[in-house]
Amino acid sequence: MAIRIGLNGQSAGGDKVDLFGRIRRRFFRAIFRTTNVPTAIAIAVILGAAFFAEAQNHEIFRQELRAQVRARIELIRAKLEGNVSGNIQLVRGLVATIATEPDMNQDRFARLASALPHDQSQIRSVAAAPDLVVSLIYPLAGNEKALGLDYRENAAQREAAFRARDTGELVLAGPVELVQGGTAFIGRFPVYTKRANGGFWGIVSVVIDADRLYRESGLMERGMPIDVAIARLDGPAGQDTPFFGEPSVLDQDPEYADVLLPSVTWRIAAVPKGGWDVPPDNRWLLRAVVLLCGALIVIPMLVTARLVEERQRHIRELRRRETELKRLSRRLGLALETSQVGVWDFDMARDELVWDDRMNELYGLPVDDGPRTYADWRNALHPEDLERAERDFDEAIGVTGRYYSEFRVRLPDGVIRHIRAIGAIYEGAEGSSKIVGVNWDVSADVERNEDLRRTKNLMEARHAELMVAKARIEHTALHDALTGLPNRRYLDQKLELRARREDRAERTALLHIDLDRFKQINDTLGHAAGDAMLVHAASVLKSNVRASDFLARVGGDEFVVMCLLDGDDADANHRYLSELANRIVRKMGEPVMYEGHECRFGVSVGISIDSGAGSDPRSLLVDADIALYRAKSRGRNQHQFFNEALQAEIVSTKRVADEILNGLEQGQFIVHYQPQFDARSLEVAGVEALVRWNHPTEGVLGPDRFLKIAEELSVVPTIDRMVLERSLADFEKWNRAGLRVPRIAVNVSARRLGDEELIRSLRSLNIRRGTVSFELVESIFLDDNDELIGWNVEQIKELGIDVEIDDFGTGYASIVSLLKLRPRRLKIDRQLVMPITLSTAQTNLVQSIIEIGRSLGIEVIAEGVETMEHARILRELGCQELQGYAFARPMSAADFEAFILARRGRAAG
Repeated sequence: MAIRIGLNGQSAGGDKVDLFGRIRRRFFRAIFRTTNVPTAIAIAVILGAAFFAEAQNHEIFRQELRAQVRARIELIRAKLEGNVSGNIQLVRGLVATIATEPDMNQDRFARLASALPHDQSQIRSVAAAPDLVVSLIYPLAGNEKALGLDYRENAAQREAAFRARDTGELVLAGPVELVQGGTAFIGRFPVYTKRANGGFWGIVSVVIDADRLYRESGLMERGMPIDVAIARLDGPAGQDTPFFGEPSVLDQDPEYADVLLPSVTWRIAAVPKGGWDVPPDNRWLLRAVVLLCGALIVIPMLVTARLVEERQRHIRELRRRETELKRLSRRLGLALETSQVGVWDFDMARDELVWDDRMNELYGLPVDDGPRTYADWRNALHPEDLERAERDFDEAIGVTGRYYSEFRVRLPDGVIRHIRAIGAIYEGAEGSSKIVGVNWDVSADVERNEDLRRTKNLMEARHAELMVAKARIEHTALHDALTGLPNRRYLDQKLELRARREDRAERTALLHIDLDRFKQINDTLGHAAGDAMLVHAASVLKSNVRASDFLARVGGDEFVVMCLLDGDDADANHRYLSELANRIVRKMGEPVMYEGHECRFGVSVGISIDSGAGSDPRSLLVDADIALYRAKSRGRNQHQFFNEALQAEIVSTKRVADEILNGLEQGQFIVHYQPQFDARSLEVAGVEALVRWNHPTEGVLGPDRFLKIAEELSVVPTIDRMVLERSLADFEKWNRAGLRVPRIAVNVSARRLGDEELIRSLRSLNIRRGTVSFELVESIFLDDNDELIGWNVEQIKELGIDVEIDDFGTGYASIVSLLKLRPRRLKIDRQLVMPITLSTAQTNLVQSIIEIGRSLGIEVIAEGVETMEHARILRELGCQELQGYAFARPMSAADFEAFILARRGRAAG
């Protein structure tokens, strides 16, 4: 019995071990099955994200904490700067008053100082120390100890007082312990009087209460969440320790802000109370959110893993069954797909027709596995092929047993498709006759053959058309469509051929002809009239040149005649070309009628002749164009031969133009000044700035040597701007030197006056009102002047710049223009001034101009005053100001300074 019990006990223990082993194996299989891998990955990712979020949350909280500290100290910085600067500004007026009243007594000082708003500032007191000894103070009560304080003897305040005296600038010191008790910041203003010899008067000190400054700048607020320390950045050695707050703040990685004050910079350092390592308030909320999100992700994934495992078992079985079916159908599908054929099966007894998807596509029917009948096929046949297609089908059924046919079908959308059909009859399982076959689309083959046939016919027709078009294109490319004359391209070819000929016994000559006043006809009567004039001009030219001459239209209203001349008789060639040019000018000048309008225009002709062997005819067109330009500049309706003198002039102009551009880059253009004098007192009333060119080899050149070419280069506005900036600099220099020049006049060109950026650039120069005048040439101000120029003139006046009309009496300005413009002054041109000593009529003319100016309230200046007799007559006529060699020639800035000082010396003597 005992043995049996032992054996039974052993067996029971073994069953328990096996049971626990099975449970353990099932547990590990359930945990480590492949469907649980995504869940495990998700748990790992969630844990990583949780740690990352915790770190990011702490970093964001730390950054927000720094941002709050920065915002707090920025507010303190702004208050400190505002309070200190405001206190200093309040005292500046008192300093200015003392500078004008150096002998001020205590009562006067107290009345002025009491006017300062002490209750609205941190000013504790204001003291004045003539010769560095405090003798004036407000308020006196409580500050009596400061009276008599000698800054030279006070070690604590001596350095700051001496620095204010030596630098001439405000010095802010502190905090310092006051003689009268308390701590304050002291701003010291050096005072300089306006006595005959000038000099240092003393110091005015404003005492800013330190505690009140701290309190009203937000440094003493209760419950302030930050610890603050303030130290000077630029103080002497030993002062970079904080004068406010605890030094330990600087060791805690604080946030900084600089307080920029006169003569000193303070640095504010701040840390939050408790330091930077304060844990975020939302850390437990963040952990709870992460835990909840993790549960919402992991639990559905575990359930999904179980469902996926069951689904995979079913899918494996279905895949096994489908694999066999796919293997069998793959071969057939590959063959059908490769051949792009449609398969059909027709039961003739039942009239049942079965089409695969490709058959439905070929006939334009929906791919829906729907039933088809013989009628579906018959109805799709093209009407022209219906009879033949049915005959082929009937013959296969009744005679041959084999079916072959080609026909067209019309799809539901109207598209025609060519079909080739093959089939064979067989007997079905029920004993009924059936026919199986295939169809495929041969439309591409049919269309390809048809395209080849059409292409052949088209190419033959195109070849004939191209031969005709080639001739037409060649003519069009080389001729002008309007006049039918050869064009510029044809002319270039002709010149190229002449250049290639090595033995040129004949000389080539070109007449470059340009119509004068053609634009006016085009603008007034329209482009049709302009075209008619061009056709007429072409007709005139053709009727006047030889049959051997080559005539071409090379531009809008430009023509060229190329003549081949005898190379031995230069005089005869010159006469022939002159006669031809004169004849063309004369014929072109005859009136032309267009729709009842009499049109007149002229021509200018430039002529160039090659120099013989070795010359390039292609350069003749450039030479003729230069000669044409000269003919136009001499008054039009004439001809001009190109010669060596004209070539030399062009080369010289080009050289001067290059030197002008280089001179602008090298700063060679300088300013000379000619004084203007009051006609009565002969005192200097102003000065005119005149541009000069300090040429490196030719010396100082006047505007007549370069201004015309500068205008062609469009650099006159640049020169104007340089003269204005240099003149303003010299003007300020003279004023600082005490030369007292009332105003300066600067010439402004029309192109500069029409610059859209003029007003913006003038505003940037900060010109003082009434100190600058702009001299504008009279021809700018016609009655119908440019709107931009008029607007710029008004803006110039609003800037306080006077407007003067230069060279009055030589241009086209009218009284209406003067009324509209309202200039401050007008300057009578020297051509009108010079003859007044010899001609009574000229004197009366000048007097009339002066009377016009007086009646319109315009001051009158006379230039070109060469003698004192001129000055006397102009003064008696009522002219206000005089300018000319009788008084002074244009001179450099240094010479002008010497001139003014010399006059002052003579006046003093």
